[in-house]
Amino acid sequence: METNFEVCDRDLSPETLTRYLSAEAIAIDTETMGLIPQRDRLCLVQLCDPSGYVTAIKIAKKQTEAPNLKQLMEAKNILKVFHFARFDVAQLSYQLEIETNPIFCTKIASKLARTYTSSHGLKNLVQELEKIELDKTSQCSDWGNAVNLSEKQLSYAANDVRYLLTVKDKLIEMLKREERWELAQKCFNCIPLFAELDLNFYQDIFAH
Repeated sequence: METNFEVCDRDLSPETLTRYLSAEAIAIDTETMGLIPQRDRLCLVQLCDPSGYVTAIKIAKKQTEAPNLKQLMEAKNILKVFHFARFDVAQLSYQLEIETNPIFCTKIASKLARTYTSSHGLKNLVQELEKIELDKTSQCSDWGNAVNLSEKQLSYAANDVRYLLTVKDKLIEMLKREERWELAQKCFNCIPLFAELDLNFYQDIFAH
């Protein structure tokens, strides 16, 4: 892997925690065995700081805490940037009892700013804003075999966070230009609530 990439078991190292705590924003993504937290366990947490330093944390089966990761995710002075934060925030809450805040979601920001398209997936977003085509072939693969994660899987996981911070900056520019930035911030503040509703199996409670 690249020299600016490390793999940790179960939690961030104290040295990497110190490094990330000095950042204004951190990009985060998760890899799981499926889309239902109560059934499908969390396998990997990826993080990236503004310098491009990526860490992949292997989460063990039945692991219920990661104190250093929790400290970082709950630090009020550090913005946590996700793509589709609702899912990742729910996973971190359910599996590791982490209450993530503050939050920026590039998927929500894209839907508010890029109303000229219906393509708001990470691959489309990075391709348009960063002129980089992500390889998503490892997206649907077995993330549960932490001992034998392939180089291709780790590279895929790293790329899912490597561009989020610069994409975030460009989306903020668009949101401010179109006078939708305050609305976006209100949406981000609602993400923990929607994650909690998801974990309690509530759906469409705002529907007629």
